[in-house]
Amino acid sequence: MSEPNRKSKRAYQPPPRLIMTTWEHLLAFWFGSGLSPVAPGTAGTLAALPLWFLLRPLPLAVYLPLVVLLFGFGCWVCGVSAKRLGVHDHGGIVFDEVVGLLVSCVPLLPALGLAHGGWQRQLAWTIAAFMLFRLFDIWKPWPIRVLDRRVEGGFGIMVDDLIAALYAAVLLAAVVFMTNG
Repeated sequence: MSEPNRKSKRAYQPPPRLIMTTWEHLLAFWFGSGLSPVAPGTAGTLAALPLWFLLRPLPLAVYLPLVVLLFGFGCWVCGVSAKRLGVHDHGGIVFDEVVGLLVSCVPLLPALGLAHGGWQRQLAWTIAAFMLFRLFDIWKPWPIRVLDRRVEGGFGIMVDDLIAALYAAVLLAAVVFMTNG
């Protein structure tokens, strides 16, 4: 199903039925979380938390390649969804936030042994990862803003969130190391 070409990220609100019945849109909008009328990126990141908790116990040698595959898949699925909607990086496309959260949480992987403590402390670190990622994704420090504006297609949708997630992961790793080391 193709929609007319639209330039604005927010002007076109696709019907929920379209998003929930087309598998490319369903994944790009992360099972409808991107349909949130308020802060769809934050809603998509929140909706990614169950995936993080599911993947968290994996060995590093499995987790990292899986995230790389999800990034590549995200380039494709977000590109297809955006093209079908006729809006580059529509605000409701949140698969980039899903991968961003997974990258932001890398310092919390048990395999790295950086973040110690019980489930309350692990939850606190996860909330910190979530908040740092959202901060960098919204703030868009250099080069994130440049990439967001200049790189088109699915890769353009994904790459700015990847850089925001890397910033968040590095800062989180430093804080975790300083408080646990």
